[in-house]
Parts: sequence; C-alpha cells; structure tokens
Amino acid sequence: MKQIFIIIIALFSLVSCNKMKEVVPEKVVKLVPKKSEFGFVLADFNIVNDTIERGDTFGTIIQNQNIGERKVYDIIAKVRDSFDVRSIRINRPFTLLRSKDKKHNLQAFIYQPDALSYYVIDMRDTAVVVYKKTKPITIRRRTIGGVLKESLSETLDNAKIEGALANKIAKIYAYSIDFMKLKKGDRFAITFTERFINDSVYDGVEELEASFFEYGGKIIYAFPFAQNPNSDKIQYYNEEGKTLKNFFLKSPIKFSRISSRFSNSRFHPVQHRWKAHKGTDYAAPHGTPITTTASGVVEQSGFTAGNGNFVKVKHNGTYSTQYLHMSKILVRRGQRVSQGQVIGLVGSTGLATGPHVCYRFWKNGRQVDALRLKLPSGEPMNGANKSRFLTQITPLKFELDSVANL
Repeated sequence: MKQIFIIIIALFSLVSCNKMKEVVPEKVVKLVPKKSEFGFVLADFNIVNDTIERGDTFGTIIQNQNIGERKVYDIIAKVRDSFDVRSIRINRPFTLLRSKDKKHNLQAFIYQPDALSYYVIDMRDTAVVVYKKTKPITIRRRTIGGVLKESLSETLDNAKIEGALANKIAKIYAYSIDFMKLKKGDRFAITFTERFINDSVYDGVEELEASFFEYGGKIIYAFPFAQNPNSDKIQYYNEEGKTLKNFFLKSPIKFSRISSRFSNSRFHPVQHRWKAHKGTDYAAPHGTPITTTASGVVEQSGFTAGNGNFVKVKHNGTYSTQYLHMSKILVRRGQRVSQGQVIGLVGSTGLATGPHVCYRFWKNGRQVDALRLKLPSGEPMNGANKSRFLTQITPLKFELDSVANL
C-alpha cells in the first residue's frame, strides 16, 4: 500500500511539472577558462589586456614593450598599408601577446575597433603580418510572452532584450496600435532571433519572426512576408494575410500620452474660457521628434500667436493634418514629406502650458476627431501568395498562442 501511495505521489508531481511552461528559454553557458582567442593558443604567451587611453598611439604602446632590435617606425612602416595606426580610438580594447620568458618580447598586437572585428599585427617572424578578422556569430531563437505588467520597453528591458526591438515593434505596428493605449494585463507574444559573438557576447536583436499584441480587446498579429520570393522587400501581415500598414500612422509621436482629446467644449488652460478643441494633444518631453502621419506636401509652415510653430501637410484631395506648438520646424512650405518623416520637435510655443503637440485632422475640409475616424488601409496580399503565407505562419502562430496561453 505504501508503494502504491509513493507511485501516485510521483505521478502527480510529474503531471504538475508538465503544466509548467518555460516562457523565456535560456541557454545555460558553462564558464570555462579560454584556451584560445584571436587564433592564438593563450597558454603560449604572457598576455596584457588593456584599453586605449587619451594620448595613446600605436607607437607609444609598442615602444614600451621589449621589441628587440626592431624600431617602432620600422614596424609602423610595414603595417601602414594594411592598418591605419591613426584609426585607434580611446576606450577600445587591445591585447599584447608577449613571450613567456623573462624578456617578454612583444609577439603580437591585437586591436578591437568594435565588438565584432579585430586587427592582428603578428611580429613573430621577420616579416610583420597584418590581417583583420571577424568573430563568429551565433544566432539564437527566442520566444517571450504572457501578460504586460508594465510598458513594452520595460517588459523587454526586464527580459534583457535590447531597446531596438521595442522601436522595431512600434514601427511595425505604427499603423494599427497606439502603444500608449496598451494596458497592464494585455497579452502579448514575440518570437525573434538574437546575435551572440563567439557564442557568448550579446550583440543585439537580429530579426523579428512573429508577434501579437492584445489591443482594444483584439489580438493583432504581425508576420513578415515577401510576396515576391526573389525580393528582399518584407511587409507585415496579420493572420489573415491583411497588411498592417495603413494610410495613416496612429500617432505623430512614439511612446507618448494623450493629455487632451478632441472636444466641442473644453476649458482652455491659457485663455481660461470654454471653447472647442479641434485636435488631440500628445504630451512629450521638449525636443521629442514629431513625425508626419502620412505622406504628402507641406501646405503651411510658420508661426501664429495661438498655434506657435506649426506645420500643415496636405496628403491628398481628402485628408490634411496639422501639428502645433513645435519648438523647431524641420520642413518648409512646398516640401514633399514621407510617412514617418520627422517634421519638427515638441515644444510649447503659442498658447500652450507645457511641451506637447496638438495633432489636428481634416477630412474634406472639416476638422474631425482622428481617434474616431476609420482610416483607409493598405493594399491586401496578392491572392496567389495567400496559401504560401498561411503555410509559413501556421507553426509561428501556434508557438505565439502557446506561450501566451491563448
């Protein structure tokens, strides 16, 4: 009876363990002493690791080493065609490989201009040899997901993911999600790849493979897909093959907040009277870039007492947008601008109590609430590619849904 009880407990524990889900798989790296680096067996040398300091030059670094009968200027003359000694920069690492005897003769100088590459000046033979190499890159795949407990940027930061991924996601979803409206408790999932130098040093995000965010009660997927297999032109589509790219961006500022909405009657904070507010205010720090929400031509650019520095863009015969209270205007009247182009910087010029941009929207010559307007969308996927697309995204979607418990 006791044996049966033990077996039942063991089975229960096994089932419980199987219910646990590893949301962010981590690769366990066992730290072992380096045996070789830069193509050299480290045990064969006396090693000095250092960084370039202000005032250092290639000449001053090697002249302090025992280089035997060789003169510094002779070495510089031999390497100048392959390595510009003037290119070394402060705070960049270098390594000296010296002989293991008491003389510590300099055998090689290694300089790392960036995290990925390095120069080797090998002085072991009579003829000095110079070459540049690139460190091996390992690509690892990773999926994270669950429920947002803070902002997207904070969520990615806590998962030890570089901030560039947040900007990439914001750009992909700029036409369908206003990220300042994401709420704690909204579900999300992201599959992406990361680069590691020498299989250990993190070098950032390589690419986004798939993602979804819960927004306004809906799940919005994003899958990269090239309709032309022979082209590098990638666009993002939802799970039905509909493009995420709309004619207008959701907001003229990334990661901002709405401080005042479109209203037919609002108490003006400067004029202290009730009047219509025909725009949406996005509060942001002074100097934050303001982007045009759609391509078009700058119709007006200038200053008025109420608007401060402003820009108005005509997109076509139906739509126009205007951006008020800029600290600086970066475009001129008559200039053609593209969607997402920076046209000015956030300020508080004109009738404004603090730094923000008042975003105004015209449809057929009448100011309307941009947040309530159903805006035109981009071109759908070519029907001939639909089957190929659905086959490609099926395992990706399953993975996203699983990690977020959809």
